Amino acid sequence: MPTQGPQKRLLGSLNSTSTATPHLGLATNQTGPWCLQVPIPDGLFLSLGLVSLVENVLVVIAITKNRNLHSPMYCFICCLALSDLMVSISIVLETTIILLLEAGALVTRAALVQQLDNVIDVLICGSMVSSLCFLGVIAIDRYISIFYALRYHSIVTLPRARRAIVGIWVASIFFSTLFITYYNHTAVLICLVTFFLAMLALMAILYIHMLTRACQHAQGIAQLQKRQRSARKDFFCLKGAATLTILLGIFFLCWGPFFLHLSLIVLCPQHSTCSCVFKNFNLFLILIIFSSTVDPLIYAFRSQELRMTLREMLLCSW
Repeated sequence: MPTQGPQKRLLGSLNSTSTATPHLGLATNQTGPWCLQVPIPDGLFLSLGLVSLVENVLVVIAITKNRNLHSPMYCFICCLALSDLMVSISIVLETTIILLLEAGALVTRAALVQQLDNVIDVLICGSMVSSLCFLGVIAIDRYISIFYALRYHSIVTLPRARRAIVGIWVASIFFSTLFITYYNHTAVLICLVTFFLAMLALMAILYIHMLTRACQHAQGIAQLQKRQRSARKDFFCLKGAATLTILLGIFFLCWGPFFLHLSLIVLCPQHSTCSCVFKNFNLFLILIIFSSTVDPLIYAFRSQELRMTLREMLLCSW
């Protein structure tokens, strides 16, 4: 992946404004005066990366330390935290190198920067793919726990969870390496966009079905308890709908712009409007990093057992 100096984000493979654009026939200077480019300072990348790093390290340590959390569900959450941790480490490393290069404190050969660029690209792409996979796996795990509650422990066993986890990591590393190697092929971008849409559809279908079942269950309880009004049932369904909206909304808002960027590279590489979108690649990347800071709040810190473990860890450290 060609680099254009330290001012460019090292993740240039999927950025249409890099020198790789001639392979895809992208227009880089065809934007009008109305085009808005949101500047993203390197300090924001570094700050969000460090916050995500701390959060996900705490999640991994807490799950590893507490044997009560050694269940398939928490294994998937731990792997999601590891994926987000990879994003954080890659971004912090990338931003640090960029700042050192800009300050002149780090002088190295272009070939070495190129190799480091490739390694960081594979790490970031691999962590993105694995994050999406584990988000989907967590949705499947919760779906089975609700609709097959009596058979859950026989369906979702630790050996099966470990095999699924190993398979996801191996596939993520393999496909991310392919994506970075053949980043200038349209088929690669189509595969990435299709993968994202599949994960979005999977999560939406499963969580909406779970919400419907929960509302039906609450309605049945309300009918049995005739003395109580249906207001409690309505509040429960409203709360569930709000939680579902937040969960899917954050997923779509954080990941959607990045994959919209990839879709536009395929659909309208020469259009001025699309070229304007391409210039905000760093904004789309920062949203994914923001997602890695929000995931622990949604999937991990809501667990009372995990919060108690974290509290014990922090109290012991003091």
